[in-house]
Amino acid sequence: MSPEEWCYLLVLLASLPGGFFTKTLEGQSLRCAVPALLGAGLSLLLCGVHSLHSVVVTAGTCLIVHATHRHCHMLTLLWTFSYLGFFRTCHLLGLPSPPAFANAMQLILTLKLVSLANEVRDLSLLQKVEDKAAGRPSSVLSLRRMPTIWEMWCYCYCYVGLLTGPFYRFRTFDDWVNQPHTTSIPTWRPLLQRVRYAPVFGVLFLISAWFFPASAALSDEFYESGFAFRLFYMVPVFFAFRMRFYVCWLLAEAGCIAAALGAYPKRARAKPGAGPTMELENTSSEEEGLVEYNFDTIKNIDCYSTDFCVRVKDGMRYWNMSVQWWLAQYIFKTAPFRPYILRSVWTMLVSAFWHGIHPGYYLSFLTIPLCLAAENAMEKAVRDRLPVHHRTTFDWVHWFLKMRAYDYMCMGFVLLSLQDTLRYWHSVAFIMHVVPLACTVFAWLLLAWRGSSHKA
Repeated sequence: MSPEEWCYLLVLLASLPGGFFTKTLEGQSLRCAVPALLGAGLSLLLCGVHSLHSVVVTAGTCLIVHATHRHCHMLTLLWTFSYLGFFRTCHLLGLPSPPAFANAMQLILTLKLVSLANEVRDLSLLQKVEDKAAGRPSSVLSLRRMPTIWEMWCYCYCYVGLLTGPFYRFRTFDDWVNQPHTTSIPTWRPLLQRVRYAPVFGVLFLISAWFFPASAALSDEFYESGFAFRLFYMVPVFFAFRMRFYVCWLLAEAGCIAAALGAYPKRARAKPGAGPTMELENTSSEEEGLVEYNFDTIKNIDCYSTDFCVRVKDGMRYWNMSVQWWLAQYIFKTAPFRPYILRSVWTMLVSAFWHGIHPGYYLSFLTIPLCLAAENAMEKAVRDRLPVHHRTTFDWVHWFLKMRAYDYMCMGFVLLSLQDTLRYWHSVAFIMHVVPLACTVFAWLLLAWRGSSHKA
């Protein structure tokens, strides 16, 4: 593990006692200000002068939001992503390169600010008022009131999830600040249940990363090995990649649980990132002990479903779940295209830019729409026409290819550069580009043949 990774681990572990302390704070002003001050101190400690980037982008968003409610969502999206581009390239202008911690903070802050502007815009347009009044489920609940500038800053700098996520909306933060019975919300049991496999994942990460380092694919000796070994190598690399993020996100969720952030009654039907989808009445202190809570709002990873779901589309849904909701809500649904595949390409481009400017991100993300097209075509042309007892075999083959597709795309994430990523993919014959393309063409031909046979 690198020094940065050890530091991240310490921050995550420190968030657990910090969460239990924050949970005991009484009063809205304290619970709003103290986590923000802790987050600001953490930012200064780890990022130093580079913390100014977060100050600039937050101040700019506050000005936009208070200047225009109607168009603040689009202006904030343009502002934050433009600043993210400057942040990533400021070294070309002679400015010092920001450290990894500043980059992580900027990523989460971008999500928060865009979401905040959309929430303000929704409230100003009085959207979803009828759904709330009727008590019907909604995709997302709007704010109850317009936030002040101070509350916006406290939301952005709240130490919970500041560097590692999960993403949560201002509505979730505001509900947490104004929760009158935080101390009565049980947190120990859900926390221990959430992190019970984290030590196992950590050991598996250390073992797999030791025996199969991704850096091996940068050496010339690696490409002197056989085709089968090169093709196999991406499997343990992606395994180590998953294990590392499983540990990180499980501990990040535990920090939220310790502070009782994102705790909602089950009947609120909370969703990762989105928060509650049902408006509920406030409960009295006597009724509080009878309420059953969950922390689905801050759930960021479903480890089992990520590994064993069948489709590429579902694998994306269970990975980094709060960010996936953000992309679906603010990018996919507002894409300037109607066809599903074009919307997927647009969303993947935005996601790649959010992650960074390394070509490996773009190569990997733009492979996903090809995989989505292939699985949609094969399900329509083959699976839907199979007898029920044969669909299980199709699903197992589909699952195997899904995992190999993610193995293949992971190499772009770990190798990063254009030359190194294409060098590895070329060494395995671009196999996970060829297979989805062949499946798509086969499905189209099969559907065309069936269509012509039906007409005949």
